[in-house]
Amino acid sequence: MLTLPPLSLYIHVPWCVRKCPYCDFNSHEFSSGAVADASLPEQEYVAALLDDLKHDLKYVQGREIISIFIGGGTPSLLSAKAYEQLFEGLQKHLSFSHDIEITLEANPGTAERNKFADYRALGINRLSLGVQSFSADQLKKLGRIHDPDDARRAIEFARKAGFSRLNVDLMYALEQQSSAQALDDLQQAIAFQPEHISWYQLTVEPNTAFYKNPPQQPEEDALIDMQDAGLALLADRGFQRYEVSAFARAGEASRHNVNYWQFGDYLGIGAGAHAKLTQPHRQRILRLRKRRQPAHYLQAARHSLTQAQTNLANRYPYLADAAPVESEQLPLEFLLNALRLRDGFSREQFEQRTGLPFAVLSKQVESLQQQQLLAVDGASIRTTDKGYQFLNSVLEAFL
Repeated sequence: MLTLPPLSLYIHVPWCVRKCPYCDFNSHEFSSGAVADASLPEQEYVAALLDDLKHDLKYVQGREIISIFIGGGTPSLLSAKAYEQLFEGLQKHLSFSHDIEITLEANPGTAERNKFADYRALGINRLSLGVQSFSADQLKKLGRIHDPDDARRAIEFARKAGFSRLNVDLMYALEQQSSAQALDDLQQAIAFQPEHISWYQLTVEPNTAFYKNPPQQPEEDALIDMQDAGLALLADRGFQRYEVSAFARAGEASRHNVNYWQFGDYLGIGAGAHAKLTQPHRQRILRLRKRRQPAHYLQAARHSLTQAQTNLANRYPYLADAAPVESEQLPLEFLLNALRLRDGFSREQFEQRTGLPFAVLSKQVESLQQQQLLAVDGASIRTTDKGYQFLNSVLEAFL
């Protein structure tokens, strides 16, 4: 039977200084090109975020928020004052768990010592730094606005600000990158002793500059060697791989992302934000998507905040789309998330998060178990080492 899972909150800040050629996220260069906090419509945007939230409260009445993730774009473009106003508004309408995890993504190119200290004082307790590489040449190719010294300085600022939970984002399979160079990036990151490292393979996505002009990436055999060497290094240095691209020291996994991957619920506010919300009383899971373009999102806010809501459209000013997940899609949607986790999932979790009997998976699970791609340990199902390596093939079995 469908039951309520933990609830998280995602907040999207859509602006960045410069769009990276690999980025397919909803990020938009600020038109003035300025970095200064005052140049961004942050006060107007905070008001819009809080109004957006008010329209979604009907879906989550009485529920507690276990985590908040502020992503982008470049959330560190906004001032601490803006986040102070945002958190004050959030806490008027939402109940935070006593040990809530609050993560903010930051670009090393926008790092400021005092700003980081102010963020920490507000209750933001986890910082995720988009370092990507410690190679000046690679950073230039990736279109990043920071250099290696900026990255090192940002980590130093984070520690001095009191952040005891730090994630460093790195990419590999970069243009003409050797295994030794990829390992050097990892070694430099590990030397700063972060609690968490996200190590992503560069993938060329549609609607990006790299899609039109792809970089020359390592060949498959070289890529496999690079991955194997990186995984061995991370394991040797005490980082447990708990998800495809996520590595953490003991007890330092991202609670927010684990909730996503366990098919938990999340509110989403901000331009282009998504939400997944379980409704047991209606035996369905609802997905929401907000207006993507910042200008359209702010326009909706102006209308909502200044005019009486007199019709259906006005009662949902920020929504671009809302639809329940079809029951036949639920097994694959659950597995697309849960099988990314090294620990997999339980039969009970599948049934509670989807409202479906585990029997709908039994045939495929048995077949994949025989192929040594899935391991079944009592009520627990997870990928084997082989299955993790060929995860896409495992997921295709459930199509």
